[in-house]
Amino acid sequence: MTDSPGVVELVGAGFAYEDGPPVLDGVDFAVPQGRSLALLGRNGSGKTTLLRLLSGGLRCGKGQLLLAGEPVSYDRAGLTRLRTTVQLVVQDPDDQLFAASVGQDVSFGPMNLGLPEEEVRARVAEALEALDITALADRPTHLLSYGQRKRSAIAGAVAMRPRVLILDEPTAGLDPHGQERLLAALDRLRDGGTTVVMATHDVDLALRWADDAAVLSPAGLRTGPIAELLADQELLDAARLRRPWAMAAAEVLRAHGLLGADAPGPRTPEDLDRWAAMA
Repeated sequence: MTDSPGVVELVGAGFAYEDGPPVLDGVDFAVPQGRSLALLGRNGSGKTTLLRLLSGGLRCGKGQLLLAGEPVSYDRAGLTRLRTTVQLVVQDPDDQLFAASVGQDVSFGPMNLGLPEEEVRARVAEALEALDITALADRPTHLLSYGQRKRSAIAGAVAMRPRVLILDEPTAGLDPHGQERLLAALDRLRDGGTTVVMATHDVDLALRWADDAAVLSPAGLRTGPIAELLADQELLDAARLRRPWAMAAAEVLRAHGLLGADAPGPRTPEDLDRWAAMA
């Protein structure tokens, strides 16, 4: 991971739901600017709880949340400041969409900031274009496909122009074409300077897409460059994650002398096809 300071950061954070055991304990986790980060862990490992702590939806039971190095206050002013910097999109878009049309839904956040009407319109147009759903602006939300609802929910967060966009299992329930369209949209956001954090248990997707990883296991949270962490079989076993197919393919290629020891391996089937064509 980069040594740059985190835009948003958990320090010694712990959380437990009422009458339950700790879900997270002593977590140190910084989200640096300008990186794509995959949060990995099995179901029930605490990924969603961690995301809600980062976005202010939950408050640390111990430890603290920092924004630009300063502790977050959970009053109206403090939470407004946090949510103009960090936006969370939940896994099920139906938990987030509520307005009659896509355009109305996307405009809700900027309107609540009290922005001038012209600025709201500009932000809505920008967000719809970023998610490739401009044609859906007047479409009733109840007539959208699941993939369109996913992208509409993300557009609502993007319209707030956050520095950090946090997504909880954004590709869950999407077919391969829907996944590709969503990932292309996320790439455009990242290229535009938005830091994107994605929680997933899909190690192949994470290796393909992210710069860095944060892996939750019973031993705690470990962060680092994604290729380095996903090559650690002991860590994968502890987190109950399988090995990415691309890592296994690269090992086979190296064993047969077809890939140099320090050469990067393929991350996608398309990478493997291109490499084979050149070999």
